[in-house]
Amino acid sequence: MISTKGRYALVMMVDLAEQNGDLPVCIREISERQGISLKYLEQIVSILIRAGLVTSTRGALGGYRISMPADQITVGMILRATEGDMVPAECVYSETGCERNGACPSQHLFRRVYAAINEVIDHVTLQSLVDEEKEGCCHRILEDSTSRSFTSDSNIRY
Repeated sequence: MISTKGRYALVMMVDLAEQNGDLPVCIREISERQGISLKYLEQIVSILIRAGLVTSTRGALGGYRISMPADQITVGMILRATEGDMVPAECVYSETGCERNGACPSQHLFRRVYAAINEVIDHVTLQSLVDEEKEGCCHRILEDSTSRSFTSDSNIRY
C-alpha cells in the first residue's frame, strides 16, 4: 500500500510541474493550494531533493522546482524515493528471500504482481499526470497504462 507520504509526494510533484516556470515555487503556496501540512511537505521535499527530483533556491525569491522535464520523471521514481522498492513480499527480492522458497505457491504470484506494479509506475510520467489534471480526467492514465500487456513468466494482461 502506498503511504500518505507517497501520495502527497505525487501531489506535490504535480503541483510543482504545473507551476514550473522561471520562478521557484514557495512550499507554503503548495501547502495552501493542496491543503497539506507545511511541516509534512517540508519532510517530503527533503526526500525529493535527496533523490534528485527537486531542486531548491534560497532567498526572498526562493522555492522549489522539479529538477528535470516532467516527461522524464516517472511515478516510479517518485514513489521509490518516498516509499522504497514497491515489492509486495520479501520473497520477490531473491530466490533465497523466504524460508519457504520453492514450497510457497504464492511466490510466483508475488513476482508477477511486482512486475505489473513496476510496469505501470515506470511508464506513467509526471507530465502525463499534469496533462490529465488539466483535462480533468484522472482515470484515463490508469486505463491507458493497464491496457498495456507485459511479458514475464506468463502471458497475463492486467
